[in-house]
Amino acid sequence: MKYLIPALPLLIGFLLDVCIGDPYNFPHPIRLIGKLISALERMIRKKCSNLRRGGVVLVLAVLFVSALIPFILLLICYRIHLILGIAAESILICYLLAARNLRDESMKVCRAVENGDTEGARKAVSMIVGRDTAVLDRDGIIRAAVETVAENTSDGVTAPLFYIAFFGAVGGFFYKAANTMDSMIGYKNEKYAELGRSAARLDDVLNFIPSRLSALLMIAVCSLLRFDAKNAFRIWRRDRRKHASPNSAQTESACAGALHLRLAGDAWYFGELHKKPYIGDEDRAIEPADIRRSNRLMYGTSVLMLLLSAAVRCIIFGVFCL
Repeated sequence: MKYLIPALPLLIGFLLDVCIGDPYNFPHPIRLIGKLISALERMIRKKCSNLRRGGVVLVLAVLFVSALIPFILLLICYRIHLILGIAAESILICYLLAARNLRDESMKVCRAVENGDTEGARKAVSMIVGRDTAVLDRDGIIRAAVETVAENTSDGVTAPLFYIAFFGAVGGFFYKAANTMDSMIGYKNEKYAELGRSAARLDDVLNFIPSRLSALLMIAVCSLLRFDAKNAFRIWRRDRRKHASPNSAQTESACAGALHLRLAGDAWYFGELHKKPYIGDEDRAIEPADIRRSNRLMYGTSVLMLLLSAAVRCIIFGVFCL
């Protein structure tokens, strides 16, 4: 029974996220990490002439602080009492996962489209995507929401679970710090090409295995959810590299194949058109229900990763306790 203890924070944290999600009006650790990144960026731009080296310093500083604080907190809690430690780690893990919020935010888009409120849907989707949304029509809005759910299945849920499996909540915060830096400064534009170079490369490295494992788990869960696993695998094999990032198209291509949709394509960012290849085949017209379907895929994939991660935690604990 004691070998199951390491998996408890993982299981409880996941259930807390599914049932409650992140409270909007409560300080969130990831938002605090974002504020730290912004503060360090301003300082480096003022005091550092070599932005590439400054970017390395920023990355190291953010990773150190983001991992050290939860490490100290959990060390204190576990030394006071095992139950307190499990409770604290469960809450931290809940903060690291974004399944509930990803579903809630994407469903705002779905309901707005179904109600014929295109402007409301456009505003809702702007909260979860980085592209310019003013140019999106109804189908473009739905497609953007589906793409976001598919891509963030890995970034927001399964990749954190992967690192929690091996390193606990501290590993999860290390990953989320790197992922947050990439989302804030990892752009390949004039402003961030030098400063964000290290952050972008680190994120690529950390997501290499989780993104591919997530895609395979998404394909595996298709049969259980009555989606097309065979086509998901075919499109994943064909289109998984059709993205500037080596990882972003992994789950997106699996989702496109499972739902028989064509995703991606050209998109506007900061007023500039970016030419992108399509992912998947346009076997049918996209519809609002596809947002619901993508969320089902996200949850199914997340549960499989949860079970796998819990098993890894128990095995690691068992090995070290022998």
